[in-house]
Amino acid sequence: MKTIAFTAAATWIIVAGCASGPSKPAKQATTDPKPSAQPVTRHAPTDDLKEAAGKPSEPFEGEGWVSFFDGKTLTGWRSTDFAGHGAVECESGLILLNTGDPLTGINWTNRVPNMNYEVALDAMRVTGSDFFCGLTVPVADSFCTLIVGGWGGSLVGISSLDGQDASENETTKFLNAEQGRWYRIRLRVTQSRIEAWIDKEKFVNVDTTDKKISLRAGDIESSKPFGVASYQTTAALREIRLRRVDGPADPLKKQK
Repeated sequence: MKTIAFTAAATWIIVAGCASGPSKPAKQATTDPKPSAQPVTRHAPTDDLKEAAGKPSEPFEGEGWVSFFDGKTLTGWRSTDFAGHGAVECESGLILLNTGDPLTGINWTNRVPNMNYEVALDAMRVTGSDFFCGLTVPVADSFCTLIVGGWGGSLVGISSLDGQDASENETTKFLNAEQGRWYRIRLRVTQSRIEAWIDKEKFVNVDTTDKKISLRAGDIESSKPFGVASYQTTAALREIRLRRVDGPADPLKKQK
């Protein structure tokens, strides 16, 4: 598998393969933060992580997917400089975001497109009771976050639309997220539309015309332009991929 970067014109450029160490960040990326003073705290025994890694991943539908995780190293990623963040580790073919106080996350250090793309990954709540996937992505000249399992463990939605976060706007839904279970999370950003799926179910299908898209004010802003975070929760990630798309996947339906 190969990691990639995008030029400003969204041209694909290969920047790193399955290396044994982190890649050099692109010029526009910030420098790596200082290592956390926190000790590494194991929130799941290694055997449990190996068992989780051994559970098969669902195939990716469609073509054009490019991997952002080689399954061996954190090449292309850095730990997000959240105050009180937990350790970020690569073990058993997974990225482990250990519980932070409150946030732990990773940032992609190279360019990504800001429109007409789709990102997908597998995410699992290992321990904790809040969001195990806060996926922050660019939307044109702004950013938003898809929250999965937030506000007590079950909320799903986009933060933020017209200043309203995932618990307040028309994308608010709920998922009975099980601990130790993999979820395929997929987010598509196109002109005037944001769509998101968890496994086969569509959770978000919102018309963004005339809506102000922004991040929830606070620490999550450190996740931009492209990152994944967990909140007071240990999360495992794998199969992080991205592809370019031409438009929305489905006709617009009114959120229930």
